[in-house]
Amino acid sequence: MTHPPLPLVRPGGLVDQFGRVARDLRVSVTDRCNLRCTYCMPAEGLPWLPKAEMLTDEEMLRVIGVFVRDGVTQVRLTGGEPLLRRSIVELVAGIAALAPRPRIAMTTNGVGLARVAQGLADAGLDRVNVSLDTIDAETFTHLTRRDRLGDVEAGLKAAVDAGLTPVKVNAVAMRGVNDDTVSELLGWCLERGYELRFIEQMPLDAQHAWDRRDMITAEEIRARLAERYTLTPLPAAERGSAPAERFLVDGGPATVGIIASVTAPFCAACDRTRLTADGQVRNCLFSRTETDLRTPLRDGAGDDELLDLIRGEMWRKRRGHGIGDPDFVQPDRPMSAIGG
Repeated sequence: MTHPPLPLVRPGGLVDQFGRVARDLRVSVTDRCNLRCTYCMPAEGLPWLPKAEMLTDEEMLRVIGVFVRDGVTQVRLTGGEPLLRRSIVELVAGIAALAPRPRIAMTTNGVGLARVAQGLADAGLDRVNVSLDTIDAETFTHLTRRDRLGDVEAGLKAAVDAGLTPVKVNAVAMRGVNDDTVSELLGWCLERGYELRFIEQMPLDAQHAWDRRDMITAEEIRARLAERYTLTPLPAAERGSAPAERFLVDGGPATVGIIASVTAPFCAACDRTRLTADGQVRNCLFSRTETDLRTPLRDGAGDDELLDLIRGEMWRKRRGHGIGDPDFVQPDRPMSAIGG
């Protein structure tokens, strides 16, 4: 891939050549996961990163601090499964101690959340998103290859009890798997006060088996929900850079969101950037290139040198992810290694 030329003087902040400014940093703290979701990875798992290649807590906090000082206002911790990082509570506390303090969120599968939700909240975590595609125990076990639905339910409750609100649930609807129960999942979330977000399935699986023809679209999801609920779109002006189009459910105040990442991409308003567990900066979830920070960091680079590398990566950000383009190529790294 040929990079566009960098200007001799770039504007301050994490700006790209289309005028977008990155304010939201997604940090993958580990590529490991304790589930084996069929649409994400094979049953035997994947080759995990060697510990020596992963950023230490001190290295990760230093890099996050560089991002924060250059305008990032929210840090979202992802994985893999972020709760598998043993020092996750200490890492959250370190991020909360940065100045200026960013908002801190986490996306987790919820399996281990019940035991650490209060500790995370005490350390400074503001809220969580929990990935949950079905509330049917048999379907859950089939999808994740693990019988852990009860643990996820306990994790969601613990998150509410710890004040990690609003607690959001992320769900992927899959044809012939759980697409006929999207209304039941919404009803379950409404009863418990969780905010549900449906996400179109994206080409980020390790097997590279994604096929757009099999994908349940945002319009299909909305139509199936509308069979049971009255959905009223919220004003577009309220969306900002948020990925989800939100709807009032039966007049509100509860809402449901639908993220049409494939059929109606929101790239023009994207304010996100990513840091992988092994210290690579990615300007887009679907980027085919990334910039290495780990090597210069360990070679003694100063913060200004790291910032220059980060700004350069952001400047190269493409106009859009290009999923619909004839020459689109899925990233080599799967979602578990990039971070959600």
